[in-house]
Amino acid sequence: MKKKFLLPILFLFSLPTSFAQGLTTIADGGNKKASVTETIGITEVSIQYNRPAVKGREGQIWGKLVPYGFNDLGFGTSKQAPWRSGANENTTISFSTDVTVEGKNLAAGIYGFFLAMTENEATIIFSRNASSWGSYFYDPKEDALRVTVKTIRSSEKVERLKFEFSDEKENSAVITMAWESLKIPFAVSVDYVKTQLESFRKELRSNKGFDKDAWVQAAAFCVSNNTNLDEALLWSEYAINGVFVGQKTFNTLNGKAAVLAKLGRSAAADSLRIEAMPLANMNELHEYGRQLVAAKKPAEALTAFKLNAQKNPNVYTTNMGLARGYAANNDFKNALRYIKLAQQQSADKAGKDAIDGYIKLLQEGRDIN
Repeated sequence: MKKKFLLPILFLFSLPTSFAQGLTTIADGGNKKASVTETIGITEVSIQYNRPAVKGREGQIWGKLVPYGFNDLGFGTSKQAPWRSGANENTTISFSTDVTVEGKNLAAGIYGFFLAMTENEATIIFSRNASSWGSYFYDPKEDALRVTVKTIRSSEKVERLKFEFSDEKENSAVITMAWESLKIPFAVSVDYVKTQLESFRKELRSNKGFDKDAWVQAAAFCVSNNTNLDEALLWSEYAINGVFVGQKTFNTLNGKAAVLAKLGRSAAADSLRIEAMPLANMNELHEYGRQLVAAKKPAEALTAFKLNAQKNPNVYTTNMGLARGYAANNDFKNALRYIKLAQQQSADKAGKDAIDGYIKLLQEGRDIN
């Protein structure tokens, strides 16, 4: 009988370790895995962490459960370890491009995120070691950056540790770690214009560069941000004449005209715009007219609206355009004429009601733009 059971027992103990990982259960201590990701400009920032709970230990977290400073944790190789900034695996933070943290440069990459706490401050450590368990094997030689920030006592009680983004702007955001009654905020900034231009240069060399409108888009970004205008001129020219890509359209010609105008070459810009207008479809020409109104060029706007009406006579869009064009030139009589035609052509009640308001303004001798 003993021999009968010997083989199964030997088989059981010789199972590959890859089979002995355990069944899926809640994480140790009920700590919850979490992640939060946002973009700053076009830079993706992602934090992976575990969320321990207070569990009735109010007043026992900071300086006790989370000891101040650097400590010997009794395991691993580090005798001066910071806090892992969470539970279980060490917290990590990644940046898809170079950033600055509290004004200090940090290269793109993924980092272990550690904290060395004091009563009123926290030293945030970005470690090149992002794969170890906790901070038991922390080595200061692997530090990529350290910054020290003030901590904030809060009346808001946070049961489970969390990271969140706030004060988001085009090129910056504040990231805050909050737990129990303490908040640890730090500012992350990016050079949005620089990273966007680097991205454009890379993408224009890919399959995306076979679309003429991609070159127009890149040039338009430079115009909007008043940067790299000589490069923008090359991009806009490629949209018109590039091999397999270039094409003379309203968008490509008007895009180059915008760059030329920004460079102060007004005559060349005006010539291109005149060439571009007959190539525009109804909606392109209407939007162009509105752009000219916004740019305080009412005469040029009316010319665009009139051309649109010649190409697309007596439809809602062109009648609205003529109303806007005449109003911008203080010809309220003709503006009223065309807006009443547009009202008859409006497809829905909300549109008709909006035009009622425009009619009232025009009758009072006021612009509707």
